[in-house]
Amino acid sequence: MALSAEESGRLTGLLDEHAERTIQRWTELVAASLRGRLSQAELRRQVQELHRAIIEAARGGGFDLESESADELRAVLAELSRGRARQGFTATETAISVYALKDVLLELLEADATDTALRDYVAFSSLVDQMGLFTFESFVRTRESLIADQAEQLLELSTPVVKIWEGVVAVPLVGTLDSARAQVVMERLLQTLVDTGSPYAIIDITGVPAVDTQVAQHILKTVVAARLMGADCIISGIRPQIAQTIVALGIEFGDIATKASLADALRHVLRLTGVETARRQPRRES
Repeated sequence: MALSAEESGRLTGLLDEHAERTIQRWTELVAASLRGRLSQAELRRQVQELHRAIIEAARGGGFDLESESADELRAVLAELSRGRARQGFTATETAISVYALKDVLLELLEADATDTALRDYVAFSSLVDQMGLFTFESFVRTRESLIADQAEQLLELSTPVVKIWEGVVAVPLVGTLDSARAQVVMERLLQTLVDTGSPYAIIDITGVPAVDTQVAQHILKTVVAARLMGADCIISGIRPQIAQTIVALGIEFGDIATKASLADALRHVLRLTGVETARRQPRRES
């Protein structure tokens, strides 16, 4: 809902005439809702920016939040939303920072009992509602973006590719291996093989709780992709329960080397590269 030119003029005059009172009371209401999670100085700065932006938008004539004259106001509201989302505030706490203006306007207009004042308050309230909805939508978009970024970071952290010996890299998998994660594993493994020039890769599934047909297919695709890059893969972490499941499902790993533990896989690779390994023997007492 847009304000008429007359309504916009009365809103500008009201906020201009009672600027200090408006900013002070608005800040107090927001501070009470946030329970000290932001400093009084920071809250006052944000309220002052909103107060100024509203006046500037209203001076353009008919006040419409979607109009060009409200560009700065939308920018201030969006910045407020982004800041609150990054600081961990809720959408409700963020919206209240805007809706508190309704209480301030009511206090400023309640001394005027005319029909014009009542109509103005209804129009001003509708405008504040629009501002609150815009703030909420901006908050949600920012929060969704943050969640997506965090999910991507967690996905990368959960699929590390480490160099454990010259010419040998390992991918220790933990948790369920779905399609999205399998794609990340494949991309990171292939990139590491290119960067290190390693001819061997160990895919350790000790931390994978269960292996079904889908998980096995993901592993096999990763092995084939590595072979196309000139690297051989060894699968380690084949526990008895997983081995029984693989047999029951009829999954064939073909000529892919499999080992019970990461240590066994590493010893196998070192033998292939000609490095002598020996199990530590207990010392004999003289």
